[in-house]
Amino acid sequence: MTADVQTPVKIHLRTKIHLDGEEETFEMILFGNYYRKNNAVFLKYDEVQEEGTVHTLVKINEEEATIFRKGIIDMRMKFRLNEQRDGSHASEYGSLLLSTDTNKLAHHEYDDKCEGSINLGYDLYMQGTHAGRYDMEIQYREEIGNL
Repeated sequence: MTADVQTPVKIHLRTKIHLDGEEETFEMILFGNYYRKNNAVFLKYDEVQEEGTVHTLVKINEEEATIFRKGIIDMRMKFRLNEQRDGSHASEYGSLLLSTDTNKLAHHEYDDKCEGSINLGYDLYMQGTHAGRYDMEIQYREEIGNL
């Protein structure tokens, strides 16, 4: 895969949130694009919600991952294994300081295929208050046709 050549992909996003002894799971099937640039993998996709669309970009390399969201909300979250990283969340209701304390960061890709998975495990803090332990899995696979 050469730099900046975007490949259509089907994305399965699963997030489990653990907070106060309870667990909630969210799953979405999305369609977007995959590309490589400067030793990093990028996934771009849109989430359509009642209030509007959120454009999402996931970037991951060997050492860290970043999730950028822009639209009805603007968010930036950074992940580096065994480190706490600051980020931000802004919406029409105001801005919040986010931070992540990452305990799992893994990216697996199949050789010669546009297929793989990204796994993130982290504690999320909003304005310094613990907002849950998150387990996120993003699976992607080249989508042939249907786009």
